[in-house]
Amino acid sequence: MQAIADEAVRAHGVPGVVAAIAAPDDDADGDAGGEEVGVAGERRIGGGPMERGTVVRIASVTKPIVAAAALVLVDRGVLRLDDPVTPWLPELASPSVLRAPDGPLDDVRPAERPILVEHLLALRGGLGFTPAFGSPLWQALLELGQGPPDPAAALPLDDWLARIAALPLAHEPGEGWTYNTGLDLAGALLARVAGTSLGAVLDNTVLAPLGMRETGFRLRPDQVPRAAASYRAEGDGLVEIDPPDGAWAREPRFESGAGGLVSTLDDLLSFGRMLVAGGRAGDGSQVLSEASLGRMLTPGPPTDPTDPFLEGQSWTLGGAVDVVERHPWEVRGRYGWVGGSGTALYAYPRSRRVAVWLTQRELAGPDDAERLGPLLALAAERERAA
Repeated sequence: MQAIADEAVRAHGVPGVVAAIAAPDDDADGDAGGEEVGVAGERRIGGGPMERGTVVRIASVTKPIVAAAALVLVDRGVLRLDDPVTPWLPELASPSVLRAPDGPLDDVRPAERPILVEHLLALRGGLGFTPAFGSPLWQALLELGQGPPDPAAALPLDDWLARIAALPLAHEPGEGWTYNTGLDLAGALLARVAGTSLGAVLDNTVLAPLGMRETGFRLRPDQVPRAAASYRAEGDGLVEIDPPDGAWAREPRFESGAGGLVSTLDDLLSFGRMLVAGGRAGDGSQVLSEASLGRMLTPGPPTDPTDPFLEGQSWTLGGAVDVVERHPWEVRGRYGWVGGSGTALYAYPRSRRVAVWLTQRELAGPDDAERLGPLLALAAERERAA
């Protein structure tokens, strides 16, 4: 594991790495359990070393956490997956649907059915990115802050909802798959259901029960010295796009359920271990029912194998499940997702292991697989051997 982390820094252009493959807390002895951890590089170029406790922007690794929070509310009887969203999101009461996903925004028809809670978590509600890169809907979503989260440019929740609801759906609710926006809508729905912030909902349902004290939508003052900077590749080098005391160190105007959280290795291991331990926390308490966990880990409807976001995986609730094995890192049943900031979280139900990868360079090109692939291939190897 240390060699994998060192190689990513030495040869694949990331300033720093924190990575692990770990077994559940109740299976932490012997050859089958414990942790394999690698830490390398710097939190910020020219700055202090990356550490196990470094706080990183996790981007779309936020998605599984929000889905789990929604399912906790289902377990509590507050929500049903087949509920229409309109009692909490009346802005979505009368959506229109594009006649062609890449067509003009005014070439629409009325939707034939309502958007359901499950549609948002499964990204099947119709609002989101399609494979039609650069289409009018793509451009409109980008203008509304969909894509990489930017707390400094975000609209307040109610303003964002009003503007996002004015856009047409790319497809009929439940009859297609569109990336990203559904989880921001799911986060808005959870906030309205609870009459509080999304961060408070996550804390009540998932973060506090799992002891995830380092996870949230902003960096606390005590976290800023331990936070990594964020970088984007430009030309042959890296450009810093957010310093440790930058946008995430201030109160966000919009808490993005699709990609707004910061977290640490140990917090994400706690979450992942819950996914492979029957929904239980390390202390044995039941955070998520086995029925809801099973729904979360079950592959969704077949998706287009050429979709550039999924690449053969099947999206379920908050993440994807491997249903094909074309690469060394793919293994049937693996659940999780990657974050565009250079992060990943995957759960392996058979071996009851979790893999976490945290860097601070945005995913952007062919080197991404070379950086992350060795870790996930090792985790897949452990899964196949179980």
